[in-house]
Amino acid sequence: MYSIGQVAEMFGMPVSTLRYYDKQGLFPNMERVSGIRKFSEQEIEALRVIECLKKAGMEIKDIRKFMDWCSEGSSTYPQRKAMFEERKAHMEAEIARMNRILDMLKFKCWYYEQAIRDGNEEKLAAMIPDELPKDIRAIYDSSHEK
Repeated sequence: MYSIGQVAEMFGMPVSTLRYYDKQGLFPNMERVSGIRKFSEQEIEALRVIECLKKAGMEIKDIRKFMDWCSEGSSTYPQRKAMFEERKAHMEAEIARMNRILDMLKFKCWYYEQAIRDGNEEKLAAMIPDELPKDIRAIYDSSHEK
C-alpha cells in the first residue's frame, strides 16, 4: 500500500491531481484507513491507464466511463476495446501529423545548411522538388502530404 504522497512522487504529479481523480470516481475500490487514502497495486495500475488515456487526449468524464465499465465486468469488454481502438486511431493520426511536421523541420534544416554553404538559395530553388537528393526528396514529399 502506498500513501498519496508516495504515489504523487512516483508519477511526478501533484497530490491535488490524485485527490481530484478520486473525487471523480476514478478509484472506486480505494481503501481508506482512518480517512486516509491507501493506494494498492490496483490503483497504481488504474493510474497508469488514466495517465495514458489523458495523454491520448481523453477527457476525465470519458475516463470515468471506462472505469465504470471496468466495475461492470466482462459484459463491457466490447465497449472498452472500442474505446481503446478509437484512441489508438486518434494517436496514430496524431503521430502521422507530427511526423509530417518533423519532416518539414528536417527539410528546412537541410535546406538552410545548403543555403549557408552556397551563400544563396538559387541552386536550391532550381532543385525543388524533382532534383533533390533521394533521401531529402522523401522528407520533402512527406512534409507536403495532406
